[in-house]
Amino acid sequence: MKTPLQILQQYWKYDSFKPLQEEIIDSVLLGQDTFALLPTGGGKSVCFQVPALIKEGICVVISPLIALMHDQVQNLQQKGIKAIALPSGIKYSELDTLLDNCIYGNYKFLYLSPERLQQEIVKERLRQMNVNLIAIDEAHCISQWGNDFRPSYKKIKILREIHPTVPMIALTASATTNVVQDIVVELDLFQPQLLKQSFFRPNLGYWVEQVTDKNYKLTQILEKHPGTSIIYVRNRRATIELSEFLHSHGITATYYHGGVDEKDKAERFKQWVNEEVRVMIATNAFGMGIDKPNVRTVIHYNVPESIESYFQEAGRAGRDGKESFAFLLKNQNDNTRLNNQFIKVLPSVDTVKLVYRKLCNYFQISYGEGEQSTHDFNFNAFCKTYELNTLTSYNTLQFLDRCGVIRFMQRYTKKSAIHILVTGNHLLDFLKNNSQYELVTKSILRTYGGVFDEEVDINLSLLASKIGTSETEIIHVLNKLKDAELIEFNYKVFDAEIIFLMPREDDHTVNRIKHHLLEQNKSKIQKVDAIIQYTENTTTCKSRLLLRYFGEQDTKDCGICSFCMTTKSNTSKIDVNKIQEDIIRLLQEKKLSSRDLISKLNYPEKITLEVLRAMNEHQIITINHDNNYQLV
Repeated sequence: MKTPLQILQQYWKYDSFKPLQEEIIDSVLLGQDTFALLPTGGGKSVCFQVPALIKEGICVVISPLIALMHDQVQNLQQKGIKAIALPSGIKYSELDTLLDNCIYGNYKFLYLSPERLQQEIVKERLRQMNVNLIAIDEAHCISQWGNDFRPSYKKIKILREIHPTVPMIALTASATTNVVQDIVVELDLFQPQLLKQSFFRPNLGYWVEQVTDKNYKLTQILEKHPGTSIIYVRNRRATIELSEFLHSHGITATYYHGGVDEKDKAERFKQWVNEEVRVMIATNAFGMGIDKPNVRTVIHYNVPESIESYFQEAGRAGRDGKESFAFLLKNQNDNTRLNNQFIKVLPSVDTVKLVYRKLCNYFQISYGEGEQSTHDFNFNAFCKTYELNTLTSYNTLQFLDRCGVIRFMQRYTKKSAIHILVTGNHLLDFLKNNSQYELVTKSILRTYGGVFDEEVDINLSLLASKIGTSETEIIHVLNKLKDAELIEFNYKVFDAEIIFLMPREDDHTVNRIKHHLLEQNKSKIQKVDAIIQYTENTTTCKSRLLLRYFGEQDTKDCGICSFCMTTKSNTSKIDVNKIQEDIIRLLQEKKLSSRDLISKLNYPEKITLEVLRAMNEHQIITINHDNNYQLV
């Protein structure tokens, strides 16, 4: 039998484990129920993958994230390890075959969404499998106080009944003391070995900046802290606007959000990883699989909705152990925005019933029907059709997804189809007199058969690459042919996909889950309050505040956060005369604004502004009509 280190070296090519990984693996190999609490980047997946490879049989992994499932399965397969994922939405016949493969095909890993455990065929086949370990990833989802509570996680206990002697490992990167206790109870862990790595990051300074001009502060931070950066924003439009803003200031940047198609996402991620661009501006869609170690700054342009989200995203800075910073920019509008964006739009039970009913009507699903049906979905068009509030409706769909009623997957797709309505001769006659449309039309005829007989799906990007033009030009030509009544042309953009996981039952469906909604809304309000308190606290080390939130009481000041550095500045002797001399020296060269002076001087901003104010009052300097300082 190979040792854990030999397995790590064979498949992962590492010579040593990260902190606490080996202890967790040893606990699993001893057959103990184990609770692994590791920070972002701590290497949670290795903690169950290594022991599963050592032991005979298959490891069952429960994960709520379809993208993460596919990512881990793909990584295992690339290492030559047999692994299968069974997310929601697979046809019954395909599911039957894949489950048989797990029993007879010598597979080592079976990844399941929690909803799958509710299916009889899945439970029956699990009984036949030689399961060596049950791994619960993102285990905080089982707790109503967790950051992403999913009622379907409550069904995981069925695995205890099917395989009562198989050890279970629960893994998470963000859990408060209440959540940890909840997980132990809900998963029925037997005398679990709780292995927790401190969340303290000595090299990571957490800074909360109260600012009036966030864009200006961005440029200041990026000028002062060279190196790779991530800027998190809370909507798609802001990613584009900030990318353009940084480009205009000579800083290379790209953007990433759920609406960017997969090809562009991959290309932009590659550019950022290879440091062809310095800054990635992203929504929280930019999260999974980011293991770039030398991110020097993570900047939150907006205050996020919870400390859990902030801590996880900020933790992507400085994984190489070198000094790095996580900045959170806040202004006087942020508290109002948090309330409007996350509290006021929490759906009521009646709202959930209304949106669910409209969703079923939108796809013409009859009562008692629709289970496992899949539909392309344009979210904005849906909201416009029924005059629904977009934020409330979005939160409702997210809730229905978490409760296993639907699967709401945000993925940007474009679908096009054409049907030629005239004869071939008629079409050729038209092209003789309109040669500007000939290249596109003949390219379609050469590429797709049956377009004269029925509507046929076409790939615009493929056609564009074949004839060396743009998709926009092809769409223009096809619209002209449509206007001439020669073809039918359907061009639709979808930003999501909906899978109905259970038959339509309208109010009965929602009544079964409404208590989860009430608990979720209560938890959301508490989390928003907690992040506001964190940003407004000016008396405690920022690192200490975060660690206390996650239950670590025996902490010390970090020495590099905004509180610690400000305290150092206030207690150390600063030579005011030296600051005045430096200001006079700079103003002798040219007139400068307060911003310019702060950026050129290596002194705390607050103290620099106080010195400028005093110099102005004593008429050493004055402010001209351009709002610049100059010598008197």
